[in-house]
Amino acid sequence: MNLQLPPLGPIMPEIFMTSLALILLMADLFIKKKEVLAGASILGVLVVAYTLIGSSGSTFGGMFISDGYSSFFKAIFFINLILSVLISIKYIRIERVNFGEYYSLIALSTLGMMIMASAADLIVLYLGLELMALSTYILAGFIRYDIKSNEAALKYFLLGAFSSAFLLYGISLIYGLTGTTSIKAIASFISEKGLVGNPALSLSMTLFVVAFGFKIAAVPFHMWAPDAYEGAPTSITAFMSVGPKAAGFAVLGRVFMIAFASIKFEWTFLLIPLSILSMAIGNIVALAQSNIKRMLAYSSIAHAGYALIGVIAANTDGVASMMNYLMIYAFMNIGAFAVVIMLRTEGFKGENITDYEGLAKTHPFLSALMLIFMFSLTGIPPTAGFIGKLYVFMSAINAGYTWLVLVAVVFSVISAYFYLRIVMYMYMREPKIEVGTSKSGTLGVALGVTAVMVLAIGVYPKCLVELARAALSGF
Repeated sequence: MNLQLPPLGPIMPEIFMTSLALILLMADLFIKKKEVLAGASILGVLVVAYTLIGSSGSTFGGMFISDGYSSFFKAIFFINLILSVLISIKYIRIERVNFGEYYSLIALSTLGMMIMASAADLIVLYLGLELMALSTYILAGFIRYDIKSNEAALKYFLLGAFSSAFLLYGISLIYGLTGTTSIKAIASFISEKGLVGNPALSLSMTLFVVAFGFKIAAVPFHMWAPDAYEGAPTSITAFMSVGPKAAGFAVLGRVFMIAFASIKFEWTFLLIPLSILSMAIGNIVALAQSNIKRMLAYSSIAHAGYALIGVIAANTDGVASMMNYLMIYAFMNIGAFAVVIMLRTEGFKGENITDYEGLAKTHPFLSALMLIFMFSLTGIPPTAGFIGKLYVFMSAINAGYTWLVLVAVVFSVISAYFYLRIVMYMYMREPKIEVGTSKSGTLGVALGVTAVMVLAIGVYPKCLVELARAALSGF
């Protein structure tokens, strides 16, 4: 019997990322200075990113695909990992959780996201999702002596397991109906057999909406996010507010735009209320928050609602605008969390909104950076956040959803209150307490990169927009 290995070219980035995670885990036994592992993880990710350049095609019988769509999302995951490591180095030392497995778990979680983005089969999708989720559950509870961190991990785990059950039930139904778990084969079977309107197909699609809704923290499947974001280490809050959300959107786009293309009307009908509720609950409940991590958690829910509008448009422009939005969101959100971490010193957490009072007088440069990120999250030009919303809204208007865009604009105006409240506290209040900052070169690099990218994309968006559209060629 002649056994032949499948072509490994398309999966080389994943092989390298697996190797990196295992090397970091083994090196932790011998390297006492954990900052070395942080440097090694960043260097390793750059090598993985280099292998992505020549990676294309499908392998393992078409179950795994490397294309422009997956590569774009992997770029988001790599940026998320590098920036998360940069903002983590000093922070985990202050929190007394400076352990080497931290970096290995971040690499394994990113590996799960990469597999999800390249999954051309529902079984591979599930494997990637579980690898990502299990690693992130551990990271959420990484501050073992902190009861809030323990609570965050437990809530995230229980509701994550709950959503996985929905996904598996949806996969079993679609397999029973079509006899395959291949995303393209499912699409062919549905159109050839005329299954549009089949109750089992509709139920399966609904279960997928629920499962992916949990992963992207869309209302009403958002209940884990505020507590998990508040209790998790701030660096991990930043990491999981971008990576798992982007991975959720990656599979949402591939499964719905390909497998369920024939029942587009049905799933857009379900996603529209999810998008509106996410924008409404996310923005309105954020108004009442006094903890900045909880505020950014509800903000993240609202941004999932905006990004969903791109999927609802259900065309190439819509998906490209969603991808564009998630890349921009990575920079502005991690930047905001980097400022929160900068205020974390021994004995001072800096997580309350009132801690930012008068910050412009004591730390003018840090305040200016926070102003840029708050403006971008609001969607004020000339920041990248404005460009992200503009392209998402334009794609929806072109698809005939002008009324939905008007609803989104109203909620964007509401969001200005809680974002600009931080700016008001920094610039229009007198400092009540002495606030120190965490002196860290790597944190400064992360802040510099995110601020420059937010402004650069805001002023010159053409490059990123064209990159997102090019990534969809052949999708």
